[in-house]
Amino acid sequence: MDDRKFDSDVRLRAFEFLDSATKTFGQVLPWKLLTEGFRYRDERVCLIGASGIWKPKILPRMPISISTAPPHPGRSAPYDDGIDGNGQLSYRYRGEDSGHPDNVGLRDAMRSGAPLIYFFGIERGLYLPTWPVFVVGDDPKALAFRVAVDDRVLGTADENTSESAVREARRQYVTGITVRRLHQEAFRIRVLRAYRDRCAVCRLRHSELLDAAHILPDSDPRGEPIVQNGLALCKIHHAAFDRHILGVRPDLVVEIRRDVLEEIDGPMLRYGLQEMNGQRLYLPSRRDLRPAEKFVAERYAMFQGAGQR
Repeated sequence: MDDRKFDSDVRLRAFEFLDSATKTFGQVLPWKLLTEGFRYRDERVCLIGASGIWKPKILPRMPISISTAPPHPGRSAPYDDGIDGNGQLSYRYRGEDSGHPDNVGLRDAMRSGAPLIYFFGIERGLYLPTWPVFVVGDDPKALAFRVAVDDRVLGTADENTSESAVREARRQYVTGITVRRLHQEAFRIRVLRAYRDRCAVCRLRHSELLDAAHILPDSDPRGEPIVQNGLALCKIHHAAFDRHILGVRPDLVVEIRRDVLEEIDGPMLRYGLQEMNGQRLYLPSRRDLRPAEKFVAERYAMFQGAGQR
């Protein structure tokens, strides 16, 4: 088997491994599972490593994955990556030397069109994988590569079967959607962990029925996907919070809109909303993960304004 076919076969096996792992363990995978990887021809293939640009020993020259490290406490920005002006993921070089072997390996992957895996760090030891992704540009001045996410089915097709402009537009669209999904899923996981998988209003513990609600909406420039701007809420209380039926006072006590308190309806209205009025929020045990006071105060002002309309 020639090097190109061998390389392609290893990548295909890696994608099959991730497909099986995410079906078994969910979308977020632990570092230990990813470093153990899978066996190919009696050799272990590790999918992630200490270097953000990772090439397992079995591959001759090109990396198999890139990763974004989980955020560290105290950092002002929750993510180091982002969407550039071309609708693609900007991924920084290893160091500042464009000739570093890791950077050369990614450049080779770009030239050959080799598919990669992107591991998005959620928190220490936990990663969200996305595949296949492709290096589609190199910007030495910015010390960054441009990376596009492709469709899992179309991404394995012969590149000659699609018009270049159509393929590029599709990749930009899929990349934008995927990165937003990664950030949203990361936000949800961090918020639910902080609240120990309980609704902050009613204490419901079924994580499949819980969301991470933004205190300041994500449309607000300050509405960052950080835990201090989030509340773990069940589906009904999330919807009520978003529609300003349910508010949270600056002292972190629940307030139900007056007109809703005066309604007469079935048990869901009574027990699910009206009896939550005056309840104190269930909060994370870590004080640094609790809702930011300024965010809560501003959101409460929105709630009060909605009740006056």
